[in-house]
Order: sequence, then C-alpha cells, then structure tokens
Amino acid sequence: MFILALTYLKPNEEADRHMEPHMAWVKEGYAKGWFLASGRKVPRTGGVILAVGDRAEIEAFVAVDPFTIYGVAEYDITEVALTTVTDGLEALKR
Repeated sequence: MFILALTYLKPNEEADRHMEPHMAWVKEGYAKGWFLASGRKVPRTGGVILAVGDRAEIEAFVAVDPFTIYGVAEYDITEVALTTVTDGLEALKR
C-alpha cells in the first residue's frame, strides 16, 4: 500500500482553481482500482490518498496530476507493507 501525502506549495485559492481537474484525476485513480481512500488534511494544507498498485505506475500517475503539473502541490509517496488490518479493510493489504 502507498500513502500519497500531498502538501500545497501555493495558496488554497490557487488549489481551488485547479480542483476540478485534480478531482477528475482522483476519480480516474479510483476507476483504475489504485485509490482506496482520499481526503483533505486538517487544517487544509494538502491531502492524503491511500493507494495500491505498482509503484512505478503510481509515480507516473502522480506526475500527471494537475496539481503536480501546475506546481500547486508536491507529493511524498510512502510504501507500507501492512501485516494486520481490521475486518473490512483487507483491500489495504494488496
């Protein structure tokens, strides 16, 4: 599993200008079966995506996020080898 932690490099107003295409990108990640959960950080300084799949494919996909392309946010990708999950979250161990 991967934790994609994005941190805004620009003000929230700039993020808002690119939010619609970014959210289309997020939906594509779900459609590909890579994204399992996502949301904003609190306070709103970026976001987090829980993902599964091949690291090279995930990294290539992150590179085409409008937030990446327009310098709105940078990503930190952490791979986690989960060994235990609660009932119902077995998909995280893929």
